[in-house]
Amino acid sequence: VTIYVKVFTNSPFLVCMDLARSHEELIDPKYSWIGPDGKSLKGQKYVNLTETGKLMVMGFKESMSGAYTCTLSHKIIETTTQEEREMFEAYRFMVYAYREADHAYRVFVRFTTRECELTANGLFFEELKKILNNIISDLTCRIVESSCKCHSVKLPDQGLLHELFVSFQVSPFAPGWKETCHQVPRDCEDAANVRVREARDRIGEFFHKQTYALKRQFRIVPTIHYVDSSFSVIRIDSCQPGFGKNDITHRNCASCCVVCSPGTYSPNNEVTCQTCTKPQVKMYGATSC
Repeated sequence: VTIYVKVFTNSPFLVCMDLARSHEELIDPKYSWIGPDGKSLKGQKYVNLTETGKLMVMGFKESMSGAYTCTLSHKIIETTTQEEREMFEAYRFMVYAYREADHAYRVFVRFTTRECELTANGLFFEELKKILNNIISDLTCRIVESSCKCHSVKLPDQGLLHELFVSFQVSPFAPGWKETCHQVPRDCEDAANVRVREARDRIGEFFHKQTYALKRQFRIVPTIHYVDSSFSVIRIDSCQPGFGKNDITHRNCASCCVVCSPGTYSPNNEVTCQTCTKPQVKMYGATSC
């Protein structure tokens, strides 16, 4: 059985028997849990072991990932002879730490301009970035990886137009984000994802209002103006070092950033764990080989 546990949370209870066995009578049942390091979990402070063989791992960390094995022993007593036989059954759970992916948003938007060589195009782009950064600054989000390119566009039944193709990324990591993160250290990525989603929504609302302004507020249309309905956005995911996505190995947690398995590593904020050329790494969550 494969189980995914979010870092810093408690695992669900792992039950030391299958469904069929849970509906049967057990005589003198005993349960023995072994952790990923091959040692008994009895008496460990980070686990909750019940008398009925259930195991909960508390405050789950990357290093706690791996195979958890339970051996169930119980007696079978023959009705006629009262002869006792001891039975052993083993159950194995693969438990992986995971984090939510860090989200950023790539925005695409277009503006009509008089000509591509217009000096005002560059000034307009710089001013646009300032406005957008001001809109989201209180969320400790910012505009990064921005670009502005001018292209000639021929529309059906119209002449040649010139348009600015603007793209930028909305990042939740503006100066001050670490201080914000320290307020909710265990749910930092969740809080960051909420902030950057709010930033995305504010920016979307800003561009939607441009259409209203052009139709209702301007008697003379500005030289550079928003192209109606040109706003679009896509989400970009990244993972913390030591984590990555794999929708084949971890298909039941395909959108999660799952801890890198032994023999793999992730040194940065990419979304995949890389394979070590010489798989000497035997730990989970490695950031280097």
